[in-house]
Amino acid sequence: MSTTAQSVTQRPARSDAELQQMAKDHLWMHFARQSVMTEGPGVPIIVKGEGHHIWDSQGKQYIDGLAGLFVVAAGHGRRRLAEVAAKQAEELAFFPIWSYAHPAAIELADRLADYAPGDLNKVFFSTGGGEAVETAFKLAKYYWKIQGKPTKHKVISRSVAYHGTPQGALAITGIPAMKSMFEPVTPGGFRVPNTNFYRAGDMGAPTGSVEEFGVWAADRIEEMIQFEGPDTVAAVFLEPVQNSGGCFPPPPGYFQRVREICDKYDVLLVSDEVICAFGRIGHMFACDAYGYVPDMITCAKAMTSGYSPIGATIVSDRIYEPFATGDRAFYHGYTFGGHPVSAAVALENLDIFEEEGLNERVREYSPVFRSTLEKLTDLPIVGDVRGDGYFFGIELVKDKATKETFDDDESERLLRGFLSKALFDAGLYCRADDRGDPVIQLAPPLTIGPKEFDEIEQILRSVLTEAWSRL
Repeated sequence: MSTTAQSVTQRPARSDAELQQMAKDHLWMHFARQSVMTEGPGVPIIVKGEGHHIWDSQGKQYIDGLAGLFVVAAGHGRRRLAEVAAKQAEELAFFPIWSYAHPAAIELADRLADYAPGDLNKVFFSTGGGEAVETAFKLAKYYWKIQGKPTKHKVISRSVAYHGTPQGALAITGIPAMKSMFEPVTPGGFRVPNTNFYRAGDMGAPTGSVEEFGVWAADRIEEMIQFEGPDTVAAVFLEPVQNSGGCFPPPPGYFQRVREICDKYDVLLVSDEVICAFGRIGHMFACDAYGYVPDMITCAKAMTSGYSPIGATIVSDRIYEPFATGDRAFYHGYTFGGHPVSAAVALENLDIFEEEGLNERVREYSPVFRSTLEKLTDLPIVGDVRGDGYFFGIELVKDKATKETFDDDESERLLRGFLSKALFDAGLYCRADDRGDPVIQLAPPLTIGPKEFDEIEQILRSVLTEAWSRL
């Protein structure tokens, strides 16, 4: 059978009603209540993206205020990324990197090592962020066994932090409600306070200066290492800006203190940059924005701007060294890790970043984005605006003076019952999240600017004003 000159199958155009019925019958959505299809009006079906806009199956246009899922950094509809994917697929659609290699994975590893700080020179590919975190967790435990310290297997992360859904990554995730249905999970995960300065008082932390709070938060990591025993702790996993809970940036000096602590107790520092890498904070790697060098970086999402799935764990020479010679191997991997098409797309996507100065753009316009969103603090429902780069959270409160939050029933009515749908109906796709206190999260494509900031602010103002009136 010839593999050339075959025409592409022409699939029938489906009506919205047909798609809804097929989804109801067969599609299991992720992180979603299936009842919206089985009992409700159906699910929004997105059919097209261009720049920072998306369109649904009924032809309505929306601002993509979340870059898909913190992913589409270079924007939708980049033909050159589709073309490079097709070219690579025609040349070599698939080959594993299990004892073999191919040019795209080799070149991408070289490029990521160039971008990474310090001596982070070795790249282990996966297909997504959870797998990258899982890789780092397994590697940390194995590394300490090789060093003759087999009891160093525990990991420390922060309260309300999300690090992925695989069993190991789930042990690092700090959201109890996301783990209870899967217990017992992999043992060894321990939690410390996060860097939510707005809620410092609730943690019993100093509320004076943000710098003082940062030292306090970092010192809780040292306290946990001492409590569990330094000879039992393998690694600390931290996002540069914590996503879950609503964009907690690190206080000045926080990561420098954490690095000191990790060095003092011989604990590995993993910078989980699945969201923050590749421009979200205005740098290829966000650890550069905050001036620290980790032992490992986990990354995924925006590496290809979502045009093809990929993830990576980038490790230091120190961690790689035991594997460099002899017969030792890291028996871990993924069929599609370092996929030729994904790696080729990533290289082209990173070319776009450099040609269009997307990191520089984020650094230039981030203060404008922040100040535009901060206009919303005149609303009685808006308690805090926080974040960095093109990554912001807006915390909603019932009482600004006391910072009183909403109870579970109020959150249910406010977020799921009204806000998510109302914002979407108003033309803004973003996230209304209650894994911590109720927040609205924004992480748009890196190509937007002041005009779009104003549009987003106007939609938020209108919908949040109505939400307050409904309370």
